Amino acid sequence: MPGKLFLIPTILAEGTAESMLAPVILSTVGGLEHFLCENIRTARRFVSLLKVHPSVELLKFDLLDKDTPEEKLPELFSPLMRGADMGLLSESGSPAVADPGALAVNYAHRQGITVIPLPGPSSIVLALMASGLNGQQFAFHGYLPVDAPECAAEIRRLETESREKNQTQIFIETPYRNNKLLAQLLKHLSEDTLLCIGANITSQGESIRSKKIQEWKNEVPVLEKVPITFLFLAVGK
Repeated sequence: MPGKLFLIPTILAEGTAESMLAPVILSTVGGLEHFLCENIRTARRFVSLLKVHPSVELLKFDLLDKDTPEEKLPELFSPLMRGADMGLLSESGSPAVADPGALAVNYAHRQGITVIPLPGPSSIVLALMASGLNGQQFAFHGYLPVDAPECAAEIRRLETESREKNQTQIFIETPYRNNKLLAQLLKHLSEDTLLCIGANITSQGESIRSKKIQEWKNEVPVLEKVPITFLFLAVGK
C-alpha cells in the first residue's frame, strides 16, 4: 500500500514558527524521513528549525520546482509507492498554493495516493481576511505582466471583471518591483476602487491597509523590498 503525502506549510517570516505553526505540523514532520521541496537548502533549514529530528542529515530531500518534468515524478514518488509517508514543503506558506507543489499533488491523486493538507499560514488567505474586501467572490492571479503596457491592460481587464462580478482580485509581485506595480495600480485603477496592500504578513513589521485609490494617491507609500500581497475590489458602475 502506498504511503500518504502530507502537505506541510512553512513560515512566512523569520522567528514565527512557534506562533504560526500548529502542533500537528511538528508531530507530522517528526514522523517523516522523505520530503519534496522547492529549495533543498531552505527546506533543510526549516526542518532543522523545528527540532523534531536528531539530525536532518539522515533525512532525504528531493527537489520539485517549476522546472521539474512530469517524467521525473515516478522517481520522486518511489518512497511513497514503497509505503513510506512523504512531506511536501512549500518555500513559503502553504504548499500547492501559488507554488509548484500542485504538480506533485495532482500526480498523487492520479496514483491513488492519500493527500493530507495540514493547517498553516498563507499570505493570500491572511491578506484577504484582513482586507475588508469581498471574501465570498475572489480570484488569485499570481504575477501580473512585467511589460508596462501589458500590465496596464491586465489591470484594466481585472478591474472590469471585479466590477462585473463583485470579485476581489489578488496578486503578488517580486519585492524589488513593488513600487513599480503600485504606480501602475494608482495610474490605471478607478479612484473609487478599493486597494489593499498586505506587507510582511505575520512578521513584526506586518502592515495590511485598505483604502480607495484616491486616498492612496493623497499619500503614496514607498514600499519596502518585502513580500507583499495586493488585492483590489472595484465598486459601483
